[in-house]
Amino acid sequence: MQLPVQSQSTLYAEPWEAAAGPEDLVEVARAAERAGFDYLASCDHVAVPRRLAAAMSTVWYDPVATLAHLAAVTERVRLLSHVAVVGLRHPLITAKQYATVDHLSGGRLILGVGAGHVREEFEALGVDFARRGALLDECVDALRAALGQEEFPSHHGTYYRFEGLGQRPRPAQGSVPLWVGGSSPAAVRRAALKGDGWLPQGDPRDRLPGQIARIRELREKAGIEEQPFVIGAITEPLHVGTPAWDVGHRTLTGTPEALAESLRAYRAMGVHRIQVRFRSRGRTELIDQMAAFGAEVAPRLD
Repeated sequence: MQLPVQSQSTLYAEPWEAAAGPEDLVEVARAAERAGFDYLASCDHVAVPRRLAAAMSTVWYDPVATLAHLAAVTERVRLLSHVAVVGLRHPLITAKQYATVDHLSGGRLILGVGAGHVREEFEALGVDFARRGALLDECVDALRAALGQEEFPSHHGTYYRFEGLGQRPRPAQGSVPLWVGGSSPAAVRRAALKGDGWLPQGDPRDRLPGQIARIRELREKAGIEEQPFVIGAITEPLHVGTPAWDVGHRTLTGTPEALAESLRAYRAMGVHRIQVRFRSRGRTELIDQMAAFGAEVAPRLD
């Protein structure tokens, strides 16, 4: 699941999150670990322009700092950047930050990357917005080198070049999983050919089979279909049980078995990981929903 509080877009944030803070993040992270969740995710925006602030808000915690903070208060749950806009930074900076998180967490990092969509953010940092796709393509290759086990990684590309520069600590994992986010044709192709996994963005259920088929086709043509690859999906909002308040018409509600039956459809499509979000009126209700899901719904998904 994506963490609450750390990003507060009006598309998904609950009203109670506006007054929440670090203590709430810690308690939710610990609850996720108790409930058996696979990963926690944190978003990335450096700065939000005034024209988008009403919809996006300006509350976007830094994912490196957030994941490192939560690594110290958890032991098992994995830590995902969903997604890091890595083209805004030199890959050696990104590698240094996330390799350190992986080292400190004992190898629990998943690096999710995306192209970004806020022009002003790129312009303020001196990065060409029009070339963000090409930058990300090369950045993935550069990060593959910089997040490997070589103390002195090297990369020679169009936008980034480095060699003979040592970086330690190295990641605790032998290889940091790199998932690509986005649902545009370019993002799907990038995920299929360069990633270890795909994180769709906003795809409804009926669109997922076609996207998954496209990924498989691309990987088969490139001769890499046998390599491990994780297909993700973001589910509809959830509420375990019968809600006593208006949770919205898109929210899936009902008994644990009814929810599990609905969510098993994702597995039938070929999805390996579902990212869930619970409607809630406060931290206590959110944690109760997470606990109910972990105890009563998740076992029915196998």
